Amino acid sequence: MQLFIIATAVFGIAAAAYSPYQEQNRPQAQYEKNARIIALESEVKEDSYRYNYETENGIKAQEQGQEVDGIEAQGGFQYTGDDGQVYSISYAAGANGFQPQGAHLPVPPPTPEAILKALEQNARDEAAGIIDDGQYNPGKYAGAGAAAAPAFVQPSYARAQASAGFRKPYKF
Repeated sequence: MQLFIIATAVFGIAAAAYSPYQEQNRPQAQYEKNARIIALESEVKEDSYRYNYETENGIKAQEQGQEVDGIEAQGGFQYTGDDGQVYSISYAAGANGFQPQGAHLPVPPPTPEAILKALEQNARDEAAGIIDDGQYNPGKYAGAGAAAAPAFVQPSYARAQASAGFRKPYKF
């Protein structure tokens, strides 16, 4: 029993000494542990706010916002990465979501030309009153295989019940 207790204690000490997150290998770790705030401004009003701060390890942040059908905010922050490079992000947040911008952020690839053409065609069709609701319409395909009879014809009441749930307007 005593051997079990000693073995458990030794194992516990060894496990505590091991850290999967090696801060010693990170150049910024020594600055992050005890970084003090060296500048701070904050103003909160009934329908708006703003703040600005800076820490001694190079982190800077600022944001201002106002109440407009929720909160609309703009701001930015910067910090020094482990590679010594200063990373900076500016952003806007509100009805259109969070929209960050920074030189180091990935950008999406351009939309393929075929997709752009399809979107334009969809917009033209919708403006002309042509709406494709995804339902099979034999008249739409009259030129191709119109003589072939469908293998299965769904009763009209089942179609009405199945599509009734998709015709309700969305409420946000």
